[in-house]
Amino acid sequence: MRITGYTDYSLRVLIYLSLQGDRLATIQEVADRYQISKNHLMKVVHQLTLKGYLDSVRGKKGGVRLRLSPSEINIGVLVREMEPDLNLVECFGPDNNCVISPVCSLKGVLGEALDAFLATLDRYTLSDIVPGKDAPHLIRLLNIPTEGSAAAV
Repeated sequence: MRITGYTDYSLRVLIYLSLQGDRLATIQEVADRYQISKNHLMKVVHQLTLKGYLDSVRGKKGGVRLRLSPSEINIGVLVREMEPDLNLVECFGPDNNCVISPVCSLKGVLGEALDAFLATLDRYTLSDIVPGKDAPHLIRLLNIPTEGSAAAV
């Protein structure tokens, strides 16, 4: 199973913002820290805001921050919401034209694997991904400003 870049970026945004507390972060800041496209990230942040994960503040001093606490953000739910298609193979979808579908057992095996994958993700929240002991390392790696320091943008 491979998640799309869109879902990967969604998780990265949430990880970054979970380290911010109530501080607003700009999309440009997040894009710079991860070295990813601001334009693509704008779409991701917009979707996360629509789905209720983020608060967005407009204006010169604006930015985004988590709307929910990290312990309220379930990774399995997020992946299901952000992935456009969890159909691992053609026979999972409505446009199945595979000639062996009537007798093939692969769909059942892959369905079981997908269920196990999602069940594992369901056991974790954002707070499990960014535990307190790792936060200082992540803050340093992402060059996140802390109180009394200036961000290197």
